[in-house]
Amino acid sequence: MISSEKRADILQKALKYFEKANITITGDEKKRIEIADFGLNEIEKTGLEILTYVNTDRVCAKELVMLPNQTCPEHRHPPIDNNDPGKEETFRCRYGKVYLYVEGETTANPTTQPPEAPAGSYTVFHEIELNPGEQYTLYPNTKHWFKSGNDGAVVSEFSTKSRD
Repeated sequence: MISSEKRADILQKALKYFEKANITITGDEKKRIEIADFGLNEIEKTGLEILTYVNTDRVCAKELVMLPNQTCPEHRHPPIDNNDPGKEETFRCRYGKVYLYVEGETTANPTTQPPEAPAGSYTVFHEIELNPGEQYTLYPNTKHWFKSGNDGAVVSEFSTKSRD
């Protein structure tokens, strides 16, 4: 569990990234920023800082702040039932650089590596580099993980309903 002091420090860092990306957020939105460490207690290595604007039954919009070289672990958004194929999401880089890894042919010389993790935690290594203004859409049930570059990153996520 992240200490309240560490949480406050990470929140201040996230707010600076919103400024760098020229994204204005309200006082209420600042209070709603989620510090997600995925239960790993290594937030500066593995985690995200998330501001959810909207999450309805049909659509979700978020800002994802990533500290320098921070990783969102490999995961997928599987089908929920016959009527819901799972979450589809588009990532659009707003600031910095993000390396997205998806299913497909392994990139011969990837720019970065995942953090140390138990064997089998990271299995997809087809690299897609996103710079400001570039985007990529992930379809439901696609394994993926992503990592920011040395300067951190801000990524807008547009998706179907989020159940994360």
